[in-house]
Amino acid sequence: MHAARTTRTPPWYREITRQKRKSFFAAWIGYLLDGFDFVLITLVLTEIADDFGLSTVESASLVSGAFITRWLGGALLGALGDRSGRKSAMVASILLYSVGTFACGFAWDYTSLFTARLLIGMGMAGEYSASATYVLESWPARLRNRASGFLISGFSLGGVLAAEVYEHVVPGHGWRWLFYIGLFPVAVALWVRRALPEADDWQERVGSAGVRPNPFRPLFAGRRRAAVNTVLAVAATGALFAVFTPLGTGAVPVLSVVAAACLAAFAVQLGGRRRWPLLLALCVTVFCAFLYSWPVQALLPTYLKTELGYTPQQVSDALYFAGFGTMAGCVAAGFLGDRFGTRRAYGCTLLVGVAFVFPVFAVRDNPVGLGVLLFLMLACMQGISGLLPKYIAGHFPTEHRAASLGFTYNVGALGGAVAPVLGARLASSMSLGRSLAVLTFALTLVVILLIGFDVPRRLNRLLDPVPVPDHLLAEAVPRADTAPENTAPERERPGDPERPGCPPVT
Repeated sequence: MHAARTTRTPPWYREITRQKRKSFFAAWIGYLLDGFDFVLITLVLTEIADDFGLSTVESASLVSGAFITRWLGGALLGALGDRSGRKSAMVASILLYSVGTFACGFAWDYTSLFTARLLIGMGMAGEYSASATYVLESWPARLRNRASGFLISGFSLGGVLAAEVYEHVVPGHGWRWLFYIGLFPVAVALWVRRALPEADDWQERVGSAGVRPNPFRPLFAGRRRAAVNTVLAVAATGALFAVFTPLGTGAVPVLSVVAAACLAAFAVQLGGRRRWPLLLALCVTVFCAFLYSWPVQALLPTYLKTELGYTPQQVSDALYFAGFGTMAGCVAAGFLGDRFGTRRAYGCTLLVGVAFVFPVFAVRDNPVGLGVLLFLMLACMQGISGLLPKYIAGHFPTEHRAASLGFTYNVGALGGAVAPVLGARLASSMSLGRSLAVLTFALTLVVILLIGFDVPRRLNRLLDPVPVPDHLLAEAVPRADTAPENTAPERERPGDPERPGCPPVT
């Protein structure tokens, strides 16, 4: 009797070749710098407010400034990634937000600093869509939740490094030097990206085909439509700028409706007759995700310094716990998503995270206890957002993925602009800690329902009975060094409105 020989599945990391590891590192370090540059402003809000004589709401709006132009930057740089490749968009985005960060150090008043934040927002949006699509399209299909989670962990580590620099630089040299230093690491990111290969999926479906897609063709089909959409773009940007600056005082509700209507009009046109509910629902989902996460991310340092009276050292310690908790959560989210599925992992992890929200803001005189609770809460609630690029990008085909991800994610990211201002306004009627807890708890429950019950796809079925597939699985390019996918459906015919995920017909 012969013993049966079993075939062992090789460890997952053996499916990632040396070249793919180098490519991942290039994207990851860019996202680390993205987190470093973006988080800087949250660390010095109180110092900036003292220098420029700003109220809490005004200083919080500086965080919001980077979100106002994100929808535009995500769309334009995403379109660049779809037409010219993911690499070019990655380089353009990192240059844009690094210039904005450097400019923050030279700001002479509220308006100039706010304007520099607009540049950061455009570059950050492009970095998100370019790096996320690049990594997702380069890794094997069965490991793409891991790719998503591992990538987003870089943003969290960037925040931790920013806190470390804050502790050693700001007390002795002032807040401006924090932004000057933020420019130097950009050379590292550009160096590691100098010889990247193109993403496999994009190269197979777009690059080698020789036909460059135009994701925004529906917006400019004819002179009249092009003129109308140009006006809508200007109106949306102007309305958003006025909402978050003193220019819109007294007209915020009207301006908010104008901006929302303009952006919704773009989503409807880009989605076409059968997919516009999907795009709108994804924008709302991301909007709610930012509303629950960004009050804490933006105003946690302010809460620690003002309500708890923490020293710069104690603030940095608390942010270490928070940053490493988010980073650990992103890595864990990748494994959970590949093991249990993206939506199930997302919803269940958020359910665990909400149990820590009110305990976090109940701790006052125990920095270590607060740090542990922050680690656990953010590992669950912020860490699981590492799956958000995978969740959103899977709704779109390769030819339009970067632009669609850039648009839907960054329109939804306006929730991050609203979040700190909303948290600050709620703090006028209750403590800042309680307002942060209420916002975080309530909006997390909404996101659990939207993602856990697959609301975007369910809404889309009201108009289109053909289900939207996970394109990151359905269109995965077979690799010579990996096992072939045995679940991939027939490849879709571009431009066929009856097939799922195709570009809209105009």
